[in-house]
Amino acid sequence: MVDEEAISRVAAFLHPEDFFQDRHALIYAAALALWDRTEALNQVTIAHELVRQGQLEDAGGLTYISHIVAELPTAIGVEYSGKIVQRDAVYRRMIDAAGQIARIGYAGGPNLQEGLGRSETLLMALRGGERLRDFVTLRDLLESFLGPPEEEEGRLAEPARTGFAELDKLLGGLKRSDLVILAARPSVGKSALALAMSQNLAVGQGGRVAFFSLEMSAEQLASRLVSAEAEVEFQRLPWGLHSEAEEGRISRAIGHLSRAEIYIDDTPGITVAELRAKSRRLHHDVGVDLIVVDHLQLMHTGAGMEGNRVAEMSYISRGLKELSRELEIPVLALSQLSRAIEQRHPHTPMLSDLRDSGSIEQDADVVMFIYREDMYVGADDWDDLHPDEPEAYPNGDAQIIVAKHRNGPTGTVHLRFVKKLAKFEDFFVRNEPGSDLQLAEEAGLTAAQPAAQPAGPGTGPNGSPDDAQWSLDAYDDD
Repeated sequence: MVDEEAISRVAAFLHPEDFFQDRHALIYAAALALWDRTEALNQVTIAHELVRQGQLEDAGGLTYISHIVAELPTAIGVEYSGKIVQRDAVYRRMIDAAGQIARIGYAGGPNLQEGLGRSETLLMALRGGERLRDFVTLRDLLESFLGPPEEEEGRLAEPARTGFAELDKLLGGLKRSDLVILAARPSVGKSALALAMSQNLAVGQGGRVAFFSLEMSAEQLASRLVSAEAEVEFQRLPWGLHSEAEEGRISRAIGHLSRAEIYIDDTPGITVAELRAKSRRLHHDVGVDLIVVDHLQLMHTGAGMEGNRVAEMSYISRGLKELSRELEIPVLALSQLSRAIEQRHPHTPMLSDLRDSGSIEQDADVVMFIYREDMYVGADDWDDLHPDEPEAYPNGDAQIIVAKHRNGPTGTVHLRFVKKLAKFEDFFVRNEPGSDLQLAEEAGLTAAQPAAQPAGPGTGPNGSPDDAQWSLDAYDDD
């Protein structure tokens, strides 16, 4: 109440139910409600909010609220104080769980396993109360592969780019204050494309990315990035069963990725308030150029809307849009599509397929879909349907459909999807100094000289190789 910025430093981990005294819980809940609506926060507005909710007298009245401000006129150390409140709340829950476990033990009964299971459930729920994690940088995650990287400075050039030439040409980059929705059916490659965009921004432009992963752990994300960069299947990374050439590519990939300032938070079931508080704090500390949320349907409101999923999704999408405008940075939010897409032909996604709420479409500035025809049509079926052009089978062709673009054109961009690496690429082959491809060219193994590589199934759309690693494999074998 004496510093309205203080709440952003505790809102991510401190909840009204953590307070022992009910009046303190009511006051803090009123403060959260004001902050969530981006309204001024002080003793006058908090008192007004409590009056509006009919809780002013239960919170101690105006006299008590004024007493709090007079007793503590500074917000210095608010995080430390908040941690004390949270810690004691966990201890109280621990005492309560211990009492319940004691009652289970006294009750006894013939089924010991049932009693142990109930006790374990109570303890797991207690641990779940501390589920909120903090950011960990990709650099820290990669240190287990290769020692601490050298410090490199990079600054984001405007606008933020996705790193895919045709997509950047269509979108004009990811614009400030835009909410960008990337939607697809499960296992099509939403996370892979979001990771690729994050890496391109962080490495290519020196930008900083906050990646909220509600589905995969931070370690899994790091492995996927290394796999795509080194062109080694990520299922094999943990086992260390690599050739000497692959080991070299993995080491170079780790060194390359270590420059990326990607901050990963893998708190499961994060709420809008928690995500907002963490984003504001990270943006204040280091400056953020892109926020990625993977994915919307796994978020929660924490606002008493349980059971009304449409209202929840409306609240979540609106909150992310407000966050992008508040911090003036793009927010890339991943979303599932409904099953309706599976029940029609063709299976091309439409805006009406966005799952759970039409507000996602309304709040978004850009809506993109990933569509891979090879997921629905096999090579044999393609030959039957297109007997005159069997070589045109869209193996690895991923269509990025921009269905809504508030400030620009819509259209479709084709990217290559390398399934075994879960990696998206431009269809043209890039040749960067010091890259494996440049080394292959120096050895005489270029895309124009496929070194007796057989044609046919290994050829993708537009005559490009389906697997971009063919020239590198030949080089590595040598």
